[in-house]
Amino acid sequence: ITERDHFLVFYAGHGIWDERLNQGFWLPSDARLSSKAQWLSNSTIRDYIGGIKSKHTLLITDACFSCSIFKERAVSFENSRAVLEMYKLTSRKAMTSGALKTVPDKSVFITYLTKNLINNDQPLLSAEELFRTFKIAVINNSPNGQVPQYGAIGQVGDEGGDFIFLKRPDK
Repeated sequence: ITERDHFLVFYAGHGIWDERLNQGFWLPSDARLSSKAQWLSNSTIRDYIGGIKSKHTLLITDACFSCSIFKERAVSFENSRAVLEMYKLTSRKAMTSGALKTVPDKSVFITYLTKNLINNDQPLLSAEELFRTFKIAVINNSPNGQVPQYGAIGQVGDEGGDFIFLKRPDK
C-alpha cells in the first residue's frame, strides 16, 4: 500500500461488547467467548488503520457492536465536483452494519450494500453517498431495526476526504 492507493477492509463476522472495558471486539473464527486471547478490539483496528499509509482507507464491517470504532461523524456532499474535492483529501472512514447492539446473522446490511453497488450508475460514487442510498432500507427491513453507521475513524489521520468507488466501464 502506498500513499496513492485506496484500501478497502471488509469484515463480516461476530462482534461483542465488553461492558467492563467499554469496548467493542471482533471475534475471529477461532475466538471463544470464554477467553479474550483471540478477540480483536476496535481500538486495535483503529490503530492498525492509522498505520496504513494509503490515500483513502474504508472499513466496512458487518458485525455486532462494530460502530464503537467511531469518534466523529462525517460531513455531507452532493455533486461530482465535491466528490473530486473529497478524493483529494486523505480519508479514514468506516461503514458498520449497526450501532451498539447485536445485528441479525442473516445480513440485511450486506444485501443492500451489494445491491446498491451493483445498481449504481454514477461514474464516481463516494462511500458516504453509497451509504445514504441503502441506510433507510436496512433500518426498514431488518428484524430488529438495526441502524447502520458511517463516519470518520477518529485520531488516525482522516482529513475530511472520502473513499471513492469508480464505476467500471461496461464491457
